[in-house]
Amino acid sequence: MDLNLKKDRNVRRKPSIDVSSLVYGKIPPQAKELEEAVLGAVMLEKGAFDTVIEILKGECFYVEAHQIIFSAMTRLAGKSMPVDILTVTEELKSMGSLEQIGGPFTVMKLTNMVVSSANIEAHARIILQKFIQRELIRISGEILTESYEDTADVFDLLDSAESKLFEVTNNHLRKNYDSIDRVLVNTMKRIEDLRNKGDDITGVPSGFPSLDKVTYGWQSTDLIIIAARPSVGKTAFALNLARNAALHPRFPKGAAVFSLEMSSGQIVQRILSAESEIKLEKISRGKLEEYEMKKLMTHGIERLAKAPIFIDDTPALNIFELRAKCRRLVHNHGVGVIIIDYLQLMSGSSDGKGSNREQEISKISRDLKGLAKELQVPVIALSQLSRDVEKRKDGNKMPQLSDLRESGAIEQDADMVMFLYRPEYYEINTNEMGESNKGETHVRIAKHRNGQLDTIRLRAVLEFQRFEDDGSIDNPGGGNSYSAGITRPQQGGGGNDEAKLYIQKGSKMNDMNFDEGFEDAPF
Repeated sequence: MDLNLKKDRNVRRKPSIDVSSLVYGKIPPQAKELEEAVLGAVMLEKGAFDTVIEILKGECFYVEAHQIIFSAMTRLAGKSMPVDILTVTEELKSMGSLEQIGGPFTVMKLTNMVVSSANIEAHARIILQKFIQRELIRISGEILTESYEDTADVFDLLDSAESKLFEVTNNHLRKNYDSIDRVLVNTMKRIEDLRNKGDDITGVPSGFPSLDKVTYGWQSTDLIIIAARPSVGKTAFALNLARNAALHPRFPKGAAVFSLEMSSGQIVQRILSAESEIKLEKISRGKLEEYEMKKLMTHGIERLAKAPIFIDDTPALNIFELRAKCRRLVHNHGVGVIIIDYLQLMSGSSDGKGSNREQEISKISRDLKGLAKELQVPVIALSQLSRDVEKRKDGNKMPQLSDLRESGAIEQDADMVMFLYRPEYYEINTNEMGESNKGETHVRIAKHRNGQLDTIRLRAVLEFQRFEDDGSIDNPGGGNSYSAGITRPQQGGGGNDEAKLYIQKGSKMNDMNFDEGFEDAPF
């Protein structure tokens, strides 16, 4: 009997459970009252939506019903219809979402939350702030989860984290407009600087005087497309541009080369061939005479080891990884030009499910233009041409803008489109005068947003992986490429001792040191 009473007493004395102590985590940052006030102000004041849409997107609202209502407002604005209680209610009906948000009473109740739209911009910015806080919490959680995965590559994690954070910044913290007086001050300062500079080159030099006379160098924020058929010499030409920029005697600029087609070793062999004037075939096979080996050491390795050239041979690079790497190269190493070989080998973002290849290439080209604007450096992307060039029956094989492969968006996004054409590629071995045109290369500028169109003629010496201005060809600029005649430093000295040739081998942790993921070349 006593035992039963004791048991009953123990049952009655069992402490009650505090439910709040079982709740894991915290309430996400939110401002529901301000969301209601903003939506109500939009329906009360004409023009208030224009203020809000510059700051907020539907996803910025915490309450799902508010997201749906804002989506209805956006649809109305897209149809140039007024945004008020009646139109929003009707639009929600047509969307089949009126009952989902709580009926017409919910819409009407929003207008009672605010008297005017006087503070709508400040309220909208607070809502955006709360949304960004929620996004940072979400992204941090994803990064934590991925970081615990043993199979994850650490550099892939870094690229993924940086791209997610950049996406928040890029999508929700956009630059506001500038008044013309502020832009005029900056523009006049640049004009004055160029005037005092006393040089025709205003951008990154190409190394070919005849080409620089037309382009004035590669301009910051420009997307330049260099296109040609396979084996014409796109990669060799691009590497000449990188080498010429890095070794320019007066305006040296760091160059980043992203090679999606060749390994970093093959890229370096080509640059060595161009610099030392030793045939690429002999360098690739290692069949060098003693004098050639000495020449390679003194005129090739010694000089290139001091060149600010950065090489990344990560295959199937996507735009998020490219953006993250370029940002570090520009900020940490002062890279002045970015070269991508080649555009069609890039992969789109991982969330592009269901899109075809043309849409994917279109997005890549848009993102490359955005990258050039963000980093304020020229981006040079190589591109393949379609087979339509070969199908022409009139005998004219000079590429045209319509020949760009896989996407018409490339020519729309590019500030400059250049085609490489070599007559001997089509077995045309003599010119109109019956003279040999071996190596003759036409660089046709088919689109130039900020300058003139022209065709420049260079001489390709592909056994040495070099392109040169040819004095025997009637060039608008004339003269020889300074890349062929740069005074070489004396053995053991000269140049920028701190600059180096860096190579990134994909994302292999064991093959790298920790200097921004780049390792020194073995020489």
